[in-house]
Amino acid sequence: MELDALILARIQFGANISFHILFPTITIALGWVLLFFKLAYARTGDMKWMDAYFLFVKIFALSFAMGVVSGITMSFQFGTNWPGFMETVGNIAGPLLAYEVLTAFFLEAVFIGIMLFGFRRVKPWVHTLATGLVAFGTTVSAFWILVLNSWMHTPVGFEMIDGVAHATDWQAIIFNPSMPYRLMHMLLASGLTTAFLIAGVSAFRWLIGRREGSVMAALKTGVTIAAVLIPVQILVGDLHGLNTLEHQPAKVAAMEGNWETQAGAPLLLFAMPDEETRSNRFEVGIPNGASLILTHELDGVVPGLDDYVLEDGTVKHPPVAPVFYAFRIMVGVGMLMLIVSWTAAWMLWRRGETPAWLNRALVGMTFSGWVATLAGWYVTEIGRQPWLVTGVMTTAEAASDVAAPVIAGSLTLYLAVYAVLIAAYMGAILRLAQKADGGRGDGERSPVALPGGAPQPAE
Repeated sequence: MELDALILARIQFGANISFHILFPTITIALGWVLLFFKLAYARTGDMKWMDAYFLFVKIFALSFAMGVVSGITMSFQFGTNWPGFMETVGNIAGPLLAYEVLTAFFLEAVFIGIMLFGFRRVKPWVHTLATGLVAFGTTVSAFWILVLNSWMHTPVGFEMIDGVAHATDWQAIIFNPSMPYRLMHMLLASGLTTAFLIAGVSAFRWLIGRREGSVMAALKTGVTIAAVLIPVQILVGDLHGLNTLEHQPAKVAAMEGNWETQAGAPLLLFAMPDEETRSNRFEVGIPNGASLILTHELDGVVPGLDDYVLEDGTVKHPPVAPVFYAFRIMVGVGMLMLIVSWTAAWMLWRRGETPAWLNRALVGMTFSGWVATLAGWYVTEIGRQPWLVTGVMTTAEAASDVAAPVIAGSLTLYLAVYAVLIAAYMGAILRLAQKADGGRGDGERSPVALPGGAPQPAE
């Protein structure tokens, strides 16, 4: 199948943002966990918390660097592949992106050096403050990015003048109808991604014989965060789904694989959507399930995809199969997170440790947050099609006239570089986990290896 320039540009941007989102998903929550480690050390004086800090601050630094570089690369494409976006809504998107730089990126840039290299060079309270400000900066950054993204899904507070959007109410723009749900859903996704990363790395260290206190402290922290957050994420996900049903019913119809508007719609556990016949093959579903989840009523009405086909045959709903399957991957991984985290929490509570088989399961779940986040992101972004800004401009209207072979060439290079970088990233985390002094050292009062610095005497 020959791919045109528009499809290639969408694939390229999708590949870039898929790679980029992996790292903020870790750093947003990991900064706060590092702050917890610092505060636990200040409260107890137990060096195991600083051992855990020293290990995971290295992973934070690596993730932060990868996120910054990939974010810069992604932003270039607004000018190269999507000039129509800024030409039409730049009066709104531009300031929101500027707010993110002014309030978050500068804050992170100023204090991350102290956080990474200042443990023995500044007063303890200054280092703790720096860690807290970096964590706060990552969250503020996520806030502004999610504001813009949410506004693109549910645009309000503007008027169109000569084909250009102009802000009329910044409060409405910032607190647009989907922003609170989308922001909370993403912050919780970051928390779960980080929780399973910490639990997985710690479980791996336990399996290879690292039995110092910092390993178990980090393992318990990761498992506890995951066990607490996953039911909250399920609740917020339900609220987000209700909000999406109100503002983007075509997306919900694609998520459910529902072709005809109907009351008492089944919840499809599996199906093969076929857009040519506008039907599903091999359906396996729960009667009335979709209506119950989406409307909280057994006979609630669920919108159908056929409502978004014009009389001339023009389709105004998103591609069904990728949204349908991605949604089930996201939910499936979420259910697996619930089972594994609650089982691990139960074991830790009853036995004080997790058995080898469960540690292996936690290792296997190390990057499960990435899978769930990407699946959810695909549901969100593909589910918005054919709109780039809902009701304002389509994706096709924003695209540049760059030739398909040029985009294909740069896309190939991006994919090759990203494959190398992600392999190197995972290899670096594996190497850190395997090191005998992944944190401070052997649990005694041995030298502390600072991130990026020479060993310093322990206090």
